[in-house]
Amino acid sequence: MNVRPLQDRVLVQRIEMEEQVHGGIIVPDSAKEKPQEAKVFAVGPGKVNEDGSRSPMDVVDGDLVLIGRYSGSEIQVDDQEFLILREGEILATVNR
Repeated sequence: MNVRPLQDRVLVQRIEMEEQVHGGIIVPDSAKEKPQEAKVFAVGPGKVNEDGSRSPMDVVDGDLVLIGRYSGSEIQVDDQEFLILREGEILATVNR
């Protein structure tokens, strides 16, 4: 994969949660909610400030983050689904 986000954008991939079956009921894919946990695959160099300097990014490649259900733009790279979103759309980092 050779994708490099620009400015304060971040390339992430949603982490699919294990399917849980309660009482023998299987929820169809169309009714499932999008996972909010994602893994960071690439980050841009940071936003350019008015004085020309760059703001450092708070996330790095490999971080686990929480994102909004409908944030970012979905893209396909090498038959895999990714999201490109601004750093401000990331809600939190997850420490495990």
